[in-house]
Amino acid sequence: MLFCNLVALITNTMAKPLPTQYPPYFEKYVAQVPDDDLLTAFNNQLPVIEKFLRSITQEKSLFAYDTGKWTIRELLQHIIDTERIFNYRALCFSRKETVSLPGFDENDYAANSNGNARQWGELVDEFIALRKSTEMLYKSFTADMLETAGTANNKQATVKSMGFITIGHVYHHKKIMEERYLNI
Repeated sequence: MLFCNLVALITNTMAKPLPTQYPPYFEKYVAQVPDDDLLTAFNNQLPVIEKFLRSITQEKSLFAYDTGKWTIRELLQHIIDTERIFNYRALCFSRKETVSLPGFDENDYAANSNGNARQWGELVDEFIALRKSTEMLYKSFTADMLETAGTANNKQATVKSMGFITIGHVYHHKKIMEERYLNI
């Protein structure tokens, strides 16, 4: 019986977080993750996203679907910046940081990112490298670390929920690129 409980504990440590484990705003991201296991979700998303991003041409990457909207390059730079910020939050939470981490204004970051001056292929390569690092980070967390909560932008979230939010954030923007930029 003890062995069964231990196996259940280990296999459930990467299960989707409860809505009480992250701010309500992030539900739109968590809901987009089709997998119920965090490492499976990371593993399944990477080849899909890599194939998708590599299908976008250098020329198309400068497209914005309306005046004042980000280009595809700026959108990918936003995804990269956000993943780094979410990873920092997860790391801080896992190490039991006690202060509230700052929020960030995505529009200010995009305006100062220089994304349009970057080569599309380099941005894609950077995202792939970052994602592999993200997976390694989450694999390094213990079961206790994954359940540890911290505060960012004066709102609480667990380490595990930050992983699901990260994956869902990418799916969210992939869908926007497909519908608004590429008309897929």
